Amino acid sequence: MAGKKVLIVYAHQEPKSFNGSLLKIAVEELTKQGCSVTVSDLYAMQFEPRATRNDIVGHLHNSEAFNYGVETWEAYKRGCLSKDLVEEQKKVREADLLIFQFPLFWFNMPAILKGWMDRVLVRGFAYDLSKIYDGGLLQDKLSLFSFTTGGSKEKFAIGGDIRYLLWPMQHGIMHFCGVKVLEPHICYAPENVSEEKRKEMLAAWTQRLKTLWKEEPINCSPEWYFK
Repeated sequence: MAGKKVLIVYAHQEPKSFNGSLLKIAVEELTKQGCSVTVSDLYAMQFEPRATRNDIVGHLHNSEAFNYGVETWEAYKRGCLSKDLVEEQKKVREADLLIFQFPLFWFNMPAILKGWMDRVLVRGFAYDLSKIYDGGLLQDKLSLFSFTTGGSKEKFAIGGDIRYLLWPMQHGIMHFCGVKVLEPHICYAPENVSEEKRKEMLAAWTQRLKTLWKEEPINCSPEWYFK
């Protein structure tokens, strides 16, 4: 949709990967719609995933005992977070839609993407203790988790519905910060299917992007994940 701003946080080491193809399609299709698209390519940026004292510029709130949550909260209020965090927060603040593109690692997002969540979505910026879930500080935004798996849909079914895995990502992070969540986009085992099937997956992603802005967010409740 013309005028909308999209941030794609991309976590894959290889531009020529299937995830890279999904990223390229998203950038091209959303740009074609008139959206302004920004990409945070975490591996290319050599994004630091570790939450450390280096995230605070200047003095600490309590130099006797380091508490990352407290220190980043205080630093955010003072405008003293590290430059890389300020830049990523600016991208998030300006975005109408956040797309997270990544391969599933051990039933979770890659460490570099989890580190982005840990470091960027600090208290004061993304949430406050009295402003969470539907009242979170990022409640004017949409999010979409688009990811690939190594195993087939049938193999994932052995451990239960894949929605269980989405609870900490979609509910525990995005919904907690007030962000509305669209249905995830899952490409099962692209490396283990035919070239024709991969093309079908890419075509399905293209098609979904064409009508993405018409979608309604999911019902962020335990029932959606565990029904």
